[in-house]
Amino acid sequence: MTLRRLSLAQFRSWARLDLELDRHPLAIHGPNGSGKTNILEAVSMLSPGRGLRGAPAPDQARQGPMAGWRIRARIGDLPVETTAPPGQARSVAIDDKAVPQTALGRLLRIIWLVPAMDRLWSDPPEARRRFLDRVTLSLTPDHADLALTYDKAMRERNRLLRDQIGDPGWYRALEAQMAQAGAGLTRNRLAALAAIMDAQQSGDFPAARLTLLPGEGQADDPDRDSIADRLAAMRPRDLAAGRSLTGPHRADLGATWGPQDMPAALSSTGEQKALLLSLILANARALSDQPVILLLDEVAAHLDADRRARLHDQIAALPAQSLLTGTGPELFDTLDARARRLSITRVNGASAATEA
Repeated sequence: MTLRRLSLAQFRSWARLDLELDRHPLAIHGPNGSGKTNILEAVSMLSPGRGLRGAPAPDQARQGPMAGWRIRARIGDLPVETTAPPGQARSVAIDDKAVPQTALGRLLRIIWLVPAMDRLWSDPPEARRRFLDRVTLSLTPDHADLALTYDKAMRERNRLLRDQIGDPGWYRALEAQMAQAGAGLTRNRLAALAAIMDAQQSGDFPAARLTLLPGEGQADDPDRDSIADRLAAMRPRDLAAGRSLTGPHRADLGATWGPQDMPAALSSTGEQKALLLSLILANARALSDQPVILLLDEVAAHLDADRRARLHDQIAALPAQSLLTGTGPELFDTLDARARRLSITRVNGASAATEA
């Protein structure tokens, strides 16, 4: 199953865009601010969540928060539509039937790398946790349902804690839900890390050794009963803090590489970028039996010509659809005839596309 067609209406800088897609990598080039990344963001909205920019739906409308937008796609033979009418939340329809966003994760696995992720190893744990959960979701679509269940129960528990409710009876059912969903989240995360490490290739980009770090909340525990026991035991401390201080929502991602086990956080900027790229490529390889779309925003600009050529070779060999952006066509020369090219310009505030 592949993404065969993408149509945008009033999304970001695009008043309208109709794009036919195939298995060839698509190299999108144009000046900064022309609307290249907006195409990648639109594709990322064909997955659960807020897409690669993490923006609320009103902010994605071309004409402002009081306007709306629409994205239509054909995935295999299925028509897919996601819209955000003015003042309303985003909705999703597959084959003309309204479905929850989580259903999108079962059609395509969408992976992205954007410049904001360059700080992943120096950012707070929350950023690495989001990255880990996106990787895990690509491998296990049901991960999203577990996360929703866990977050809902935790919000209710936190409300009780803020209100200083001390009666254990109010907590038991919520903690049972958190323990059940939390154990599943942790098992999924551990399985995802193992799959990514198995799919890494040594040579062009460094291979990372990944670990699920417990943080401050023993967040690497996959056992339901011990999670429930810990939540009960931690109630006095959590009451004092007014929030839940233990559980998988406190997890962190650790990475080391090379013979010296160099921590990613202590590596150079270039090494951190190469590690991240290695993980993204491994994520795509680990999904070789699934329909995958790989979105790479301005990645080639940070690589020397040699490494850029090797990256293009790897992209062309992947069992995935790939969309790449860059400021100039010369950044994609080594993709030669293996890729299609799309030139983006901006005229009178609206983006326009021409296939080169």
